[in-house]
Amino acid sequence: MPAKELCARIRESTDTALAVEHVNGQRYIAAGLGKKELTLTGTPGNALGAYLNGTRITVLGNAQDATGDTMNDGAIFVHGSSGDATGYAMRGGKIYVRGNAGYRAGIHMKAYREKQPVLIIGGEAGSFLGEYQAGGIIIVLGLGSGGRAPVGRFVGTGMHGGRMLLRCDTLPPDLPAQVAARRAGKDDLAAVEPYLAEYCGVFGLAQEDILRENFFLLEPNTQNPYRQLYCYS
Repeated sequence: MPAKELCARIRESTDTALAVEHVNGQRYIAAGLGKKELTLTGTPGNALGAYLNGTRITVLGNAQDATGDTMNDGAIFVHGSSGDATGYAMRGGKIYVRGNAGYRAGIHMKAYREKQPVLIIGGEAGSFLGEYQAGGIIIVLGLGSGGRAPVGRFVGTGMHGGRMLLRCDTLPPDLPAQVAARRAGKDDLAAVEPYLAEYCGVFGLAQEDILRENFFLLEPNTQNPYRQLYCYS
């Protein structure tokens, strides 16, 4: 079924719970959709849940690039891995990925008042994680990573808001100067415990095993990460 027809059928259906099987690369599924529950079996294409506005999407498989692009509300649960730019500019809602995410996950994430987007990646994330992050929470659990930093290069480049938690024993060696990192304390973990509890419930994981390992908290250490690039005084 062509992507345009599939998206139209989902949007126009009067049912609040829908299931689509044999999904095979159709783009823009559930774009802008609100107040439905959607289960997809297969591999949805780029921009799944773009501008999502309240729908809960479960993907029984992998997802391609730009999952949750600029989503406003709702939830996307990917039981496989997700491609590049997962959570691009998301400004609300939740994206939980059981496996890995590609490059530039969480790029341009932002938050406003009660809108606090959350992105949790169970495996590893590619380079430029949280690039230009302005708000929200990114958590990378590194399940199966053996304690090494579960991220690629240039984590948090241009980061000027929000928080990032990495579950690992050692930090990546090339953190940019505008990112401050420290071991996460009890209060830091307590603040994200509801999200971790939900994540473990969705994917059938033991929360106590995840919390037993070390976490690092990354935050911006300046309100203007570009100051030295453009100012001389």
